[in-house]
Order: sequence, then structure tokens, then C-alpha cells
Amino acid sequence: MTTPVCTSASDAATSARQTFPNATTYPSFTSYVRARQPVLLRTARSLTANPSDAEDLLQTALTKTYVAWERIEDHRALDGYVRRALLNTRTSQWRKRKVDEFACDELPEPEPMPGGDDPAEQQALHDAMWRAIMRLPARQRAMVVLRYYEDLSEVQTAEVLDVSVGTVKSAVSRALGKLREDPELGLVR
Repeated sequence: MTTPVCTSASDAATSARQTFPNATTYPSFTSYVRARQPVLLRTARSLTANPSDAEDLLQTALTKTYVAWERIEDHRALDGYVRRALLNTRTSQWRKRKVDEFACDELPEPEPMPGGDDPAEQQALHDAMWRAIMRLPARQRAMVVLRYYEDLSEVQTAEVLDVSVGTVKSAVSRALGKLREDPELGLVR
């Protein structure tokens, strides 16, 4: 007869109790983990990029908490204790990480962006556009931002600003005309 490779946590706990009869179990710890695990897992996910790493991180922190369970005097502050264990564990993992960088004679060139647009040029255009928008009068600026950055319709923009649809159309038209004539944007085109 073969032993299954993967056993459930309760089977593992039962065998551990049989192997270590003097081991202490804490029902309050079990209830705490059941109640707070989703919140603590969200915290762990915010510390790591990979959900699997977050689960491992939380498991390690909960193990450290279990070992220190008797020493924790104020059980109302458990979340803070576990969060600190999460952070300390993640910091330790980060410090121990393996760096996969190697010195080489020639620097590798990044792959060209699809469409051939340089990210620096895109950022320059973005910055120039915002500077031009900031030079518009406040009312026109608000309408342009609502129409094109917030993607509201003319009717929705009119409702937000409490003006008529015709006012929105004419103000946006004038604003776009000013943006077309803006000398800084003309250099980018």
C-alpha cells in the first residue's frame, strides 16, 4: 500500500498530533486564521507580485505567529503582529534574493517599440499636450478634460458643468482650435 503524496491539512495535523503528543494546539489561533485570512492574504499580495508567492509569504508569517502565540500578550493586536511578520519575512526574502545580472562587454539594445514610436517622444508629446491644456481658460480646459480625458459625451459634460449642450460644443471647438494653433504642439507634430 502506498501513502498518498498530497494529504489535507487536517490529516497532516492529525499525524503530527500522533507523532508529537505533547504539541500544543491553539483553537483561538485556528479561529483567528479562518476569520482574518482573506484580509491578511490581500496584505501579502500587496507585498509580492505573484499570488503564489503571497500565499507562501502568508503561510510563513502565520507559522511565525503560531510559534509565538503564547508570547503574544495582546491578542487584539494580532493583525499588527502578523503584518509585521509579513513585512519582515518579505524583507528577508528580498535581501536573500538571487541577482540574475551578469557583466558583459556590450549592452543589449531594447527591442524597438511596435509602431516605431520612441517612449521619450510619446512622453514629450504628453507633457506638451498637458502644458497646452493648462494654458486654456478654466472653462474650456474643464470641457476638454471631461470630453476627451474622462470620455464623457457632450450631454454628460453639459450636465456635469450645468451648461447647455451647445455651449459645450462651441467651447470645445474653440479649445481644440487653440490647441491646433499652439506653437509648442506644432513642433511635436
